[in-house]
Amino acid sequence: MPSKSGVYVFLDDKRTVIYVGKAKDLKSRVSSYFVNSPLLGEKTKVLVSKIVAIKVTIVESELEALLLEAFYIKKYTPKYNIKLTDNKSYIRIRITIKDKYPKVLLARREDDKNSVYFGPYPSSSSVKLVLKTIRKVFPFQSVPNHANRICLYHHLGLCPCPRIFDSPELEKSYKKNIRGIVRILEGESKKIMTELEKERDALSKEEQYENALQVQKKIEALSLITTPFHRPFEYDVNPNLRVDIRQQELNELMQTLNKHADFNLEKLERIECYDISNTQGTNATGSLVVLTNGEIDKSQYRRFKIRKDGKPNDFAMMKEVLKRRLSHDEWNTPDLIIVDGGKGQISSALQSLALMGSTIPLVGLAKREETIVIPSDIVKAKAKQAITLGKKEFFATLEKDNENFMEVSLPKNSQALHLIMRIRDEAHRFAITYHRKLRSKAAIAS
Repeated sequence: MPSKSGVYVFLDDKRTVIYVGKAKDLKSRVSSYFVNSPLLGEKTKVLVSKIVAIKVTIVESELEALLLEAFYIKKYTPKYNIKLTDNKSYIRIRITIKDKYPKVLLARREDDKNSVYFGPYPSSSSVKLVLKTIRKVFPFQSVPNHANRICLYHHLGLCPCPRIFDSPELEKSYKKNIRGIVRILEGESKKIMTELEKERDALSKEEQYENALQVQKKIEALSLITTPFHRPFEYDVNPNLRVDIRQQELNELMQTLNKHADFNLEKLERIECYDISNTQGTNATGSLVVLTNGEIDKSQYRRFKIRKDGKPNDFAMMKEVLKRRLSHDEWNTPDLIIVDGGKGQISSALQSLALMGSTIPLVGLAKREETIVIPSDIVKAKAKQAITLGKKEFFATLEKDNENFMEVSLPKNSQALHLIMRIRDEAHRFAITYHRKLRSKAAIAS
């Protein structure tokens, strides 16, 4: 039983579905029915006594688990399920796109041909929080019939009150806002997400942790509603959909790297990604996260406390972390190393590989444009020379070597890009979590 997000189905001796449930951790949730059986209620004990077989479907996210759970309950009408059997519809976002001044509303059903709908979404609170976030960037009207007066939201900069300030200029700018909202709900949320992440990081550096937490909640809500997901029927048709997706991601990544670099990758069973986190050079940490066959493998994670605190120097810190990692021959060797950053981080990592006599393929992911940065053979050779020449001479030549770094821009819907961004984001999360822990300890000690 995997420790992953998904849906589980209990069947009786006639292979009839008697219960459907979802879980963030399938192994933990399903085992709880049997390990803690003395603590179960009477109805649950009866259910457990009738379980003969268990089927599980691993999904991409908790959102998909919620939708697939509802799909199975409506399909099989299990005897022991109560939730979602009343045909209650999930919430949707409705935009009255045909109106002169379109409204952004919430709906339970898609019953207006003159509107466009997004969803359905299982969490109404998340939907409302996302719309509240979007509204700060693209003000919109949120009621079917706006009163003929200036509303409170106008004073907050969230509603242009079109019926009051009706004009061709206002209509044009308002519809531009609506198009922006539509693009976000179609998945083009990168700009808003980037702005929120910058705000969160700035608040964290200023130690305004409560405010940073509120921004993080907005990020999570925005991710929940805008991240593309697979429909329940897709999992119903192909229970191994997640495995197939992971293999497609790995195959596309191998093809991309073999095309643009002389890596000759034949497999990507183990991918390692590294990130550095520090505050002005203090309490610096490094993280190592691992994908095994395309799946997050937390049992292989490692964290490093940077030994030399002082002036912030991500390049030197990356070099230290890679050198320390490569000294562990007992750890499994990766097929690919990814570093969070561009040319400087890659160059520092290459020096560590050269120092340790390693030829593991290495690339970076530049944050600004989400491009894959691949070093040329010339840069690799100079990284080896830097061991004897010294880092000052090496980094002094980096600017001249810009043409020897290849930057590969993949489409936003590229499966290979999604894989690299997923492991990069996980490395960042793991690094910053350890950094905050060390910072808290230091604050208590002082």
